[in-house]
Amino acid sequence: MNEAKRREIYARLRAANPAPKSELNYRSPYELLVAVVLSAQATDKSVNLATAQLFQVADTPQKMLALGEAKVTGHIRTIGLFRTKAKNVIALSRLLLERHGGRVPADREALEALPGVGRKTANVVLNIAFGQPTIAVDTHIFRISNRTGLAPGKDVLEVERKLLKFTPPEFALHAHHWLILHGRYVCVARTPRCPECAIRDLCEFKAKTRPAPAPKPTGHRQRAL
Repeated sequence: MNEAKRREIYARLRAANPAPKSELNYRSPYELLVAVVLSAQATDKSVNLATAQLFQVADTPQKMLALGEAKVTGHIRTIGLFRTKAKNVIALSRLLLERHGGRVPADREALEALPGVGRKTANVVLNIAFGQPTIAVDTHIFRISNRTGLAPGKDVLEVERKLLKFTPPEFALHAHHWLILHGRYVCVARTPRCPECAIRDLCEFKAKTRPAPAPKPTGHRQRAL
């Protein structure tokens, strides 16, 4: 895909959603970090339902440690891998206090040193909480990048590197959100909604979904007498 196509793709996504935001609910970098850790193999909706109560009683590392692993587990029991995630939330809260004065660091290496925080989670936090032009490649962005030809790659790291290289600077800050939301609601996995896609003429996916055929009329004409 050439530079002009890439620029037009981002321009159209920006026109449709000029100020994209995360669908996770949070009020601070710490709440965002916890929410993203909890979102692994879970939907944003399920995470928001759990954190709505959790963050009422524990919205800082100090309060999370005071709450304890057992009660954290109770709050997030509806989320997949909740036991492991509860352990990680407690452990990362402890390290934030020990190493960073209770603050979430705006540094990739420091973030990835926290339990339960991988490259994707670090990218999300750096982008949303600290305004860094990172791109967290999840299944949606990986699919879109390969399907459209925007930044094809054999693994998430290759796709991330290509997106960072080829995304025009003026679109870099919000590229992550535009792509993930497009993949979540339009360029879906099984049957992409190509007829309603704003970039369908720029996309290099050959097997585009065709519009549904018009329904056949069901009424019967009255025979003239």
